[in-house]
Amino acid sequence: MTENRLPFTVKILTALTAPESGRDYWHDANQAGLALCVTPQGTKTFYCIRRVDGRPTRIRIGRFPEWAVEQARKQAAKLLGEIATGKNPQAERRAARHEHTVDGLFAHWLESHAKLHKRTWEEDQRQFDTFLATWRTRRLSTISKADVQALHARVGQKHGHYAANRLLALVRAMFNKADDIGYRGANPARGVKKFAEQTRDRFLQPEEIPAFFSALQAEPQAFQDFFMLCLLTGARRGNVQSMAWTDVHLDAAAWRIPQTKSGDPVLVHLPIKAVEILRRRQTEANGSPWVFPGGKKNRTSHLSSPKLAWKRITTAAGLEGLRIHDLRRTLGSWQAIAGASLTVIGKSLGHKSQASTAVYARLTTAPVSASVDQATTAILEAAQPPKPRRSRKTVGKAKGGSNGKT
Repeated sequence: MTENRLPFTVKILTALTAPESGRDYWHDANQAGLALCVTPQGTKTFYCIRRVDGRPTRIRIGRFPEWAVEQARKQAAKLLGEIATGKNPQAERRAARHEHTVDGLFAHWLESHAKLHKRTWEEDQRQFDTFLATWRTRRLSTISKADVQALHARVGQKHGHYAANRLLALVRAMFNKADDIGYRGANPARGVKKFAEQTRDRFLQPEEIPAFFSALQAEPQAFQDFFMLCLLTGARRGNVQSMAWTDVHLDAAAWRIPQTKSGDPVLVHLPIKAVEILRRRQTEANGSPWVFPGGKKNRTSHLSSPKLAWKRITTAAGLEGLRIHDLRRTLGSWQAIAGASLTVIGKSLGHKSQASTAVYARLTTAPVSASVDQATTAILEAAQPPKPRRSRKTVGKAKGGSNGKT
């Protein structure tokens, strides 16, 4: 036994005195590589000391007495085993300290991909802030498939299957870009099964139309016009909110949406009633570039959120659960009721699919316009109150009078 080597026990290590200057290193007689460093302040720290790649390397284990002697010996043995297989635990620890966090990955993904290619990137930011805030400081290598599965299940139970699946898609997309910043680990969202989603088929039924229109009439004119255009054009809510006068061509009864969800521009046919609404709004525009300005205090921006008005309408009409997007589905459904083909309906709503793209490219706008006109006319007729029916007695008297009988 040399002067700086002794069998580590709690009693012996506790009795070690602090040096006046410098640091004292004591080596365990029972575990190769295990050492204890004692500083002038009396701090005692376990290290694993070994040559790695030809260089003396100290790998910190932990403080004594927080780390028990047997714990320190097991950790030293583990580190020596890793070194024996060619690993460098010290280098791996340095790399881990500089490893990107989930927050850093999301920032990279948002700036280098989402903002450049997704019009809905703000929704991704909202999802991250809502569901992934507790993961912000976690290193990428600490996120496991089990973590993602647990998060997916938690969100699905509390916020619904659709929200959980959208979050899962976001996590998967983020980690698909992780190699851009040097992360070489597996994507923890890969293999996590999505919840089954029920396709929504809600649309305004004929018997619901009068109540809907009655409740709509109680709203300010701007909201009446907004929801009517959502219904009459079948356009998505966001596109109607950002409708600009430069894209509206009333003489041609057409509205060109510069960019839709698919990323492509879409030409929307404007039925007669929609043209009437837009002509009136044009005379009231007061120089705003938007069909639906943001308000008197913010006319440089368009309408931001009509959700409160929609809540009032559906509550008054007794149509709880009806969504604004269901107005888009209503137009398509009424077109189908009138006998329009799926190709015509898809073209009028700006749908895009690989199977029908070639058909859309050859399709003229004439049948699309006719189908939209037919469907919107039927919707507007359904909103009218039924005409009173004359009784048989009244009809008989009318006939008697015409025959000249007294």
